[in-house]
Amino acid sequence: MRTFKQKAALALSATAILAGSVVASSPANAATSPAAACGSGYYQIDHHNLSTAVIYLMYNGSTNCVVTWKTAYLSSATDTYAVIEKETAGGGIDIDSDQGLYHTYAGPVYAYAPGACIKWGGDAKGSTQWMSGWQHCG
Repeated sequence: MRTFKQKAALALSATAILAGSVVASSPANAATSPAAACGSGYYQIDHHNLSTAVIYLMYNGSTNCVVTWKTAYLSSATDTYAVIEKETAGGGIDIDSDQGLYHTYAGPVYAYAPGACIKWGGDAKGSTQWMSGWQHCG
């Protein structure tokens, strides 16, 4: 009987861990628009069309946000990627990225970059990965 209780407790723990990981990953695909994915106050300043997605660059007056929004394969979770890079004062690069199997979009990823240049990009299943050059400096 004790072995049964231990196995039941282990199974319950595993279920709770799996449920927690599903809940933790759900918000990444909860928004209804790229601006909503980034958060309150963001608006589009640039975009790049891919064959299966659109990469959006959003801004809120101080912080850049990138979301790769799928336009194809919406019924299945496919590999989708969003990335943003910024130059640092010391000549380095800070990177924020999100890659996973998503139904709707990857991201948001952020860069607080006043006075700095950024690169932004992404990809989605069936597309070629795209990355901008250094731009939106300032």
